Amino acid sequence: MQVDLIESAVPAPESLRPWITELGRFPAIADASLPFTHVPYAETTIVLRAADRPEALVLGPRTRAAYSKSDKPAGCARLRLAPGTTRQLLGVAAADLADRVVRLADLPGVAAELANELVTLPTEEVLPFLEEVLPQRISEDPTRRMHRELLGAAVAAISATPTVHELATGLGVSERQLRNLFTSGIGISPKHFARIGRVRRILVDASNVAVPLAHVAAIHGYYDQSHMAADFKALMGVPPAKFFQGQVPAPTPCKSAQ
Repeated sequence: MQVDLIESAVPAPESLRPWITELGRFPAIADASLPFTHVPYAETTIVLRAADRPEALVLGPRTRAAYSKSDKPAGCARLRLAPGTTRQLLGVAAADLADRVVRLADLPGVAAELANELVTLPTEEVLPFLEEVLPQRISEDPTRRMHRELLGAAVAAISATPTVHELATGLGVSERQLRNLFTSGIGISPKHFARIGRVRRILVDASNVAVPLAHVAAIHGYYDQSHMAADFKALMGVPPAKFFQGQVPAPTPCKSAQ
C-alpha cells in the first residue's frame, strides 16, 4: 500500500507566497499494481501531470480518503495554493472544488491562462515562471488581502485551539464569519479542517509500529483510543489498526476530471 504523504517540496519564493505556498514533487509510482491511498487534505492544488499526454488539473480539498490503482506509473508536480486564494487564482470559491478534479484550463481564473505553459515547463522552471508572470496578472484589494491574512492566521492557530468558538474569539471575529471564511477560502469547515490535520499527523506517528495506538491517541488529544479510531475511520474508511495492516477498501480507478 502506497500513501501520498511523502513528497519532496520546495517553498515558493516570497513574491508568490501570498498565493502559492510550495511546489511539491511526487515521483512516479514504483509499483502500479499496489493500491494507492489518497489521504484527505485541506488544500486546493494545481497538479501538473507528467504522463503520455501532460495535463494541468485542479484538485479541491479531499474530505475523505480514496483508494485507487493506476494503469501506469506517472509522476506529478503539485502547486499548493495558500488559504483564501482560490477565487483570485481560479475564479471560483474553494467550496465549489471540494472533492472534485477539474481541468485548470476549464476554470475562469487567471491561472487557467497559464495552463499550456505550465504543462510544458520542466518542473524546476515552474516557480521562476510564475514568479515572473503571476503577480502582474492578479488583481488585489485591501478587503481580499485582509480576509486572506485572517484565514492564514486561523490556519496557523487551529491545531492548538480546542474549539471553533475559542479560535474565533482569539481572532476577533464571530463563529459565523470564521466558518464563512473557511468555506469560501478553503472549501471545508474549520472543524473538518482540524480533523484532517489531526488524522494526517496520526498517519505519520502511527506508521511507527513501536508506538502503541493508545499513546498516539493521547498525544493527539483524543479522550481514548476508541475516540481516535472513530475519527480515523470517518475520514479513512477503516479504523487505524486495519489500515496499518493493509486492510483497506477495494481500490477504484483514478478519478477523472469533471
